Amino acid sequence: MTEVAPEPSLLSLLRNSGAKISKEELRRLLAIPKRIMMAMREAGRMKDAVAAAMAAAAAEMEVEEVPEAPVIVFVNAKSGGRHGPMLKDRLQQLIGEDQVYDLSIVKPSDFVQYGLACLEELSSRGDYCAQTTREKLRIMVAGGDGTVGWILGSLAELHLKSREPVPPIGIIPLGTGNDLSRSFGWGGSFPFAWRSTVRSSLYRVITGPICYLDSWQVIVSMPEKETIELPYSLRQLEEQIFIQDGDTREELPEKFSCFEGVFYNYFSIGMDAQVAYGFHHLRDEKPYIAQGPIANKLIYTGYGCTQGWFVTPCMADPSFRGLKNILRLYIKKANCADWEQIQVPKSVRAIVVLNLHNYGSGRNPWGNPKPEYLEKKGFVEANVDDGLLEIFGLKQGWHVSFVMVELISAKHIAQAAAIRLEIGGGEWKHAYMQMDGEPWKQPIDCERLTFVDIKRVPLQSVLIGGS
Repeated sequence: MTEVAPEPSLLSLLRNSGAKISKEELRRLLAIPKRIMMAMREAGRMKDAVAAAMAAAAAEMEVEEVPEAPVIVFVNAKSGGRHGPMLKDRLQQLIGEDQVYDLSIVKPSDFVQYGLACLEELSSRGDYCAQTTREKLRIMVAGGDGTVGWILGSLAELHLKSREPVPPIGIIPLGTGNDLSRSFGWGGSFPFAWRSTVRSSLYRVITGPICYLDSWQVIVSMPEKETIELPYSLRQLEEQIFIQDGDTREELPEKFSCFEGVFYNYFSIGMDAQVAYGFHHLRDEKPYIAQGPIANKLIYTGYGCTQGWFVTPCMADPSFRGLKNILRLYIKKANCADWEQIQVPKSVRAIVVLNLHNYGSGRNPWGNPKPEYLEKKGFVEANVDDGLLEIFGLKQGWHVSFVMVELISAKHIAQAAAIRLEIGGGEWKHAYMQMDGEPWKQPIDCERLTFVDIKRVPLQSVLIGGS
């Protein structure tokens, strides 16, 4: 008997041909059976995945179509000025209200802990529709880089608990910089023709290729002293004993106050973080002046010009001096267990540790060095999944201006698989730091060091290519 090949699915035909589909056909492809979707939402409301799954399993089942390309959308309605609420309405029209989550109501951690767990519980009970939904699920995130990082961080819990597969995510850019969105082909800003673009984005989220992204853990260890106001991307750890494996010569206290977080784009210390910190506080105090990405960029640029970038570094005020006065930099290269100290150029007033190609709303400060330059410096071509970070410096304001308009590259310092910063000394009372656009004011001690350790998270984040 001749075996008959199965009829190809509509989704596979779309991926192979690149053909467009109607609004109705797209909605059918993206749909998740109502019974399953309601069980996931009920699990989140009850904070009980098992009870919601049992109720769904006991309910009278209608004939259900097996999901072919199930999609959940998270919308940060507060991003993008007035576009956020309108986008949420448009998405609900296209795929239904149940499959669109408002992040002001549903936290992604609750979705992972209860919603996805409900799917897994139904799957363990032999529910084929739930099993297929869990295996094929993709997630669309409408928001800025901070929102995307929030979702990625929540999904990382699936890796830690061996609850795989981890759903890949696509992006509708709603933020100011949108560097994550740019890096994976989803664009750098919310488009004017957004109604048709939203439909196109949903099409791309089910047909786009899977891509991988390194993520990096930051641990800040500081001598116990006054409390510190942390951004939401960082969390306080239990009191820890610091383990010394660098070349530190100072006498260390027995215990440190520690906090940690994860970044996907960049970590920085110095003047750029100081400008970001001031801008965030200005926006919090006067939210009416920042009503969208364009207004944010204009205000940010104007504010940056007043904060010292253009003041000569030789001024007596210690806040205008280079980072070399308070910072020592150590790195580990790829496949190397030993720390190597890297000299910080005395003219550098901000150090940026970069993971993506894009920084500061699509700029490429690392540039595209030629192969002979890379070989001379011992560098390799930069990629988002290569296990390496690019470290560069920014000098005075004119240097930064030329870098940001891409007339020149930033000051190349190193590439590293792990980084340690030792901060202290001098007349500085604090240093400004930021991580993926979330700045904070870090107290420093002239006698006792503060340490910043950066290392790669073992498992990579999963995204969808939008190009």
